[in-house]
Order: sequence, then C-alpha cells, then structure tokens
Amino acid sequence: MKHVLQSLTTGAIEVAEVPVPAVRPGALLIQTRVSLISSGTERMLVEFGRAGWLAKARQQPDKVRQVLEKVRTDGLWAAVEAVRSKLERPLELGYCNVGTVVELGPGVTGFSVGDRVVSNGPHAEVVSVPVNLCARVPEGVADEEAAFTVLGAVALQAIRLAQPTLGESVAVIGLGLVGLLAVQLLQAHGCRVLGLDLDAGRVALARQCGAEALDLASGADAIAAAQEFSRGRGMDAVLIAAATESPEPIRQAAWMCRKRGRIVLVGTTGLELSRADFYEKELTFQVSCSYGPGRHDPAYEEKGQDYPVGFVRWTAQRNFEAVLDMLADGRLAVRPLISHRFPIAEAERAYEVVLGDEPSLGVLLEYPDREPDRAERTVVVQPAPLVRSGRAVVSVIGAGEYATRVLLPAFKAAGARLRIVAARSGASSLYAARRFGFEEATTDPERVLPDPETTAVVIATRHDSHARYVLAALRAGKHVFVEKPLCLTREELDEIERVYASLAVPAGPPLLMVGFNRRFAPHVRKLRAVLAGVPGPRAMVMTVNAGAVPAGHWTADPDIGGGRILGEVCHFVDLLRYLAGAPIVRCSRCDLGGPTSDTASLQLEFADGSIGTVHYFTNGSRAFPKERLEVFAGGRVLALDNFRRLRGYGWRGVARLWSWRQDKGQRACVRAFLEAVERGGPPPIAVDELFEVSRVTLELAGRGRA
Repeated sequence: MKHVLQSLTTGAIEVAEVPVPAVRPGALLIQTRVSLISSGTERMLVEFGRAGWLAKARQQPDKVRQVLEKVRTDGLWAAVEAVRSKLERPLELGYCNVGTVVELGPGVTGFSVGDRVVSNGPHAEVVSVPVNLCARVPEGVADEEAAFTVLGAVALQAIRLAQPTLGESVAVIGLGLVGLLAVQLLQAHGCRVLGLDLDAGRVALARQCGAEALDLASGADAIAAAQEFSRGRGMDAVLIAAATESPEPIRQAAWMCRKRGRIVLVGTTGLELSRADFYEKELTFQVSCSYGPGRHDPAYEEKGQDYPVGFVRWTAQRNFEAVLDMLADGRLAVRPLISHRFPIAEAERAYEVVLGDEPSLGVLLEYPDREPDRAERTVVVQPAPLVRSGRAVVSVIGAGEYATRVLLPAFKAAGARLRIVAARSGASSLYAARRFGFEEATTDPERVLPDPETTAVVIATRHDSHARYVLAALRAGKHVFVEKPLCLTREELDEIERVYASLAVPAGPPLLMVGFNRRFAPHVRKLRAVLAGVPGPRAMVMTVNAGAVPAGHWTADPDIGGGRILGEVCHFVDLLRYLAGAPIVRCSRCDLGGPTSDTASLQLEFADGSIGTVHYFTNGSRAFPKERLEVFAGGRVLALDNFRRLRGYGWRGVARLWSWRQDKGQRACVRAFLEAVERGGPPPIAVDELFEVSRVTLELAGRGRA
C-alpha cells in the first residue's frame, strides 16, 4: 500500500510501498478514502527535516542538552549513534483521516465493518487506529468535509480552555486551517470574533465566515483595532493559532486583552513572556494540547479506557463527535477552505504546494477505492541470494528503537543473512528492511515462524509478547534470541522450561539465548579474567543510576513492560551471576517508597559465599555515571564506570583501562549467538543460568518464588 513518509535527516517526502498494517487489539483497521494535510504542523515538520544540523539544534535546545549529557556519561560515539538513529527513522506524516472500517480488532465495540469514520490515522491507504481516536461520520457529511474533523477538534479544545461566554469578544491570531475553524466555532458559541493574519486571502475567508478580520500586512494596528472592536474594554480572550518562532503574537495578545483576560496558545510561537504585561492585568495563559483529554494518555489511546462522561465531558473522541455534528447541521462550513486536491500517488507534489509560494490552505489527498489484500502485509525489499551460504539466516520480530539502533546493526555486522523483519507498523518494518538489508518486510509475525529458510528468530517486541513468541519459535524448531526479559510471569517461565525440555531431538534442542549482553562487554571479560586468580568469595555492588521514565511509559506498565525491576534489573542479576560463577541461593529486596517503587536495593547471595547488591535508583542526577560496578575481593577492588573506565585498586598491572567508546557487549553477545547457531556449539549462556536468572528476577519483582 502507499504511505507518505518523511525523512527527518533530509526532509525528503516519499510515497513508499509499505506492508498493510494488522489490526491491533482495541483498534479499527480503516481503508482510507481521503486525508487532509495539516499545513501548519506538517509544514513545520518538513522544514525541520530540511534544515541543517545547526538549525535543527537551534530549534530543539532541550534535545541538545540531552545529547550533551549523554556525551558526558556514555561517550561521543554513543551519543552520535543515538541521534542518528532518531533522525534516520522515517516519520509517518498526517493525522486527519477519513475512511471505511474493514476489520475490527479484538475487544472493539460500538463500530461495525463498513462504518465511515474519521481518525487521526496518517496519510496511508490503510491505517490501524485505536477506537478512542475514531468517530463515526454522520450521513450527509461528505468525506472531504469530514477530513477537517481532527483539526476542528484541535480548535474546539483550545476554545474549551478559553471558556468563552455568549457575547464575549475573542481575537484569533493566525487564520490558517485551525484559526479559520476556530473563528466559526467561536461564532457558534455566540462570540464576537476578530481575526488577524498577514495573508489577505485568509482574512477574506474569515470575513466570509462572518467575522471581522484585519490584514496585518497592510500596516493596520492590531492593538488599536482590538480596542475599537471590544468597545474600549479589551478582548475577553485571545486564541493564538499562528506558527512562528517570534514571540510577537504573545505580546500582541497580552496588549489586546482586558484585565483578567484569557490567552490560549494552539499554534507554535516563541514564549518570551513579559511579566509586566501578565502581572498588571492578571492574565491567564494556557497551552492547548491537541484534540482534547485522552490524547497522549496510553490508557485512553492504547488500552481503550474512556474517561467517565460525568467527570470528563469532552474527550478527544467526543470533541470529534461535536465537530461532526456541526458539519452535519451546517454550522461549520469547510468547503471554502479546500484549495487543492491530489491523488495519494502525487503526495510529493502536494507538499511542494504546501511549502511553496502558491497560495494554499486545505490540501486533500485522495485514495483509490480498493479492498486491502492480506498478502499485501508482506513486501519483498530485495531478492533472496541465488547461492546459499553457511551463514545463519535470521528473521526479526520487532523493529523499535533499541532493535534498530543496537540489535539489528549487531546482527548485520556479524554477517548474518537477514531474511524477514516484522513490525506492527509497515513504515517501521520497511525502514528496518531497507537500512539493514532484509529480504522482506512484513506486519505479520506469523510470516516469520513457518518460513523454511529462517534458522534463527530474534524477538525484540514489547515484554508482554516475549514468552508467546519464544514458545512459538521453539515449537517451530527455530533458534531463539530474545531481548530481556525472557518472560513476565512464573507460569510463562514454567511453560518455556517445559517446552524446551521436551525438544530432545537427536541434534539437541534449538538454542535459546536472552540478550544479557553485559557479561560479554570487553571490560567485564577483563574484570572476570583478573578475578580468576583470586580465591574466595567476592562482594559486588552494581549501582544503576537509571533515571525516571515519563509517567505512563510502557516499560513501567505491569501488564506490558512488567515494571522496570523485572524489565531491566534482570541484566544486572545476570551480570553478578556471571562474575560470581556460582548459583544464586537467596535474594531479597528493599524499596524506597514502597513495594511498587522503581528505586530499590536488591541483595543476592551465591552458593560460594559471594554476595551482590544491585542498587537500582531512579532519583539520581544524570551527571553521575549511569552504571557503576565495584568488586571487592582478596583485599583489592575493581571499579568499572559506564563500561568505559576500569580501575584497579591494589592490583598489579590493572591500574586503569580506558576506552573512547562505550561497549556494553551487544555485538559480542550477538556474535557468540550466531557462532553457536552456525557451528552447532554449546549456547553462549547455559540455558539453566537463563532460567535461574529469570526465576530470581521474577521473585525480586514480586512475581514468583525462586
């Protein structure tokens, strides 16, 4: 299917052939009929992509600070690779979509196949969108009219924040699509509306909508006009729908307002606020977030948990419905806002119009009327080699950030033949296939497991699916490399152990490997070699300055990520198990802030008398090393900081080892796995150790008994 993608590195627009997405639980699979280019937001994204590195940095100073912090802690190369990975992943443009429902995801109610719906789906022939970000289109509303629904909801949410009342005077600065929709919605609220813009054509459209409007390019005085319009009292409220780096619209809004006036920013402007302006008038300033409550809330969007109408009357979905109702009864007129129409195949030309000097406003993309074919969920990117070699043939399920930044480069560097990459998003699977040289890209994981040429399956999906894919791959006779953790429950672990034990075929069971890469790091290997000459038990302290994750992040979700103790601390349990070289016999946990805290100290006792502590802290400073390992043995100490600096205290010949580049062992871990697959040797990590570490981590996370 055709899908509009943008490179954040160059800004180039591409209409790519990508796999048709699969319908997700709680989502609708929609065949697109028409979509609307959001000229303000999408123009800004394309211009950001086309800007040089210095201009990009100037536009995102917060991101620059994060990069500099990463340079200080992890080194220059790690920071460069992280930035490059972010910018190389293509961006799916668009969020104003109208189409027909062709499939319902599990758990969906309230919609039927054949329904005409609006959604925030991207510019693509088929989209999969959560139900709470969809709304049914009423009879009598044409597709091209319904395409304005999402932008109408953006304007409506800003108006709800401004809380206008009947008869109030409201100014709208910026008469693009959102501004012109806001003008009409404010009039429907019974407000007197003053529109301001630098474009005479848009000013004329605002006047056609019944507002008084001012062409600022003519030299008109906006403040004087606002005073006159408000009968000398000052505007009751101002909506800023402009897109500019200048703080001038904020200043103008403050000067226009009456005492205790309200200002709502729905566009993008500079935010250099004058305290005097806001202090003297006691002005209220608020930034509007997208379409309404629920947007960017994973529980609302991904899990379909609606807000109770008695407490949150207007959610994103209910704002969609309100706009559609106004389109249906004619109170919102959007046809005059349409300036161009292009078929989806000519989307690149459409964006040149949006970015060029030709006057434009509502630019629609139109789609062919054809049913999606299940076979289109897989796209051949390059033909399979005619001559087969002895290399391992690897297929991958999951193409998220870690997979594309770390795992897939490691498998490519190790020389594996990369067969199929599967991801939930067709754009993600195509990107991974192109970048790393896979033969096929798919959105169907079931395409991977029965593939006769695939010898090893890499699982890099979210944690809640690990056990399911591990079991399916083992039963299919594939070698398995799964990103940590192995599973999320003791029941899943018991099932994996049972299935693995049952695969006693003549050649032995397939290899099972968990991505516990830190034991393969060169500094850790050196550290273990040094410790080999020291008899007796060891005391080990692993301090992880993990930092906090945003509220609602999937890794902290107990159902999806399992929580950070289970999802991340397993790395360090395995590392200490490797250094001790003895089984873990007891474990315990002490939390800061209660049993569900991510800040905890975890104690391990080993069969040889060694002890280990993992301090996993989320309340520290980024200036401190992220990972620090200390080993006390035989009157001496070894300290490893961030897998870059190894120092010995009391050791001969181990005064200090330092690396320019951080190396956590990911590539060595992958190489070891592939060598075992190709040569048929023992697994790089004994499977009993994998199960042991998983059992202990499950107990530490409160999900099982060791």
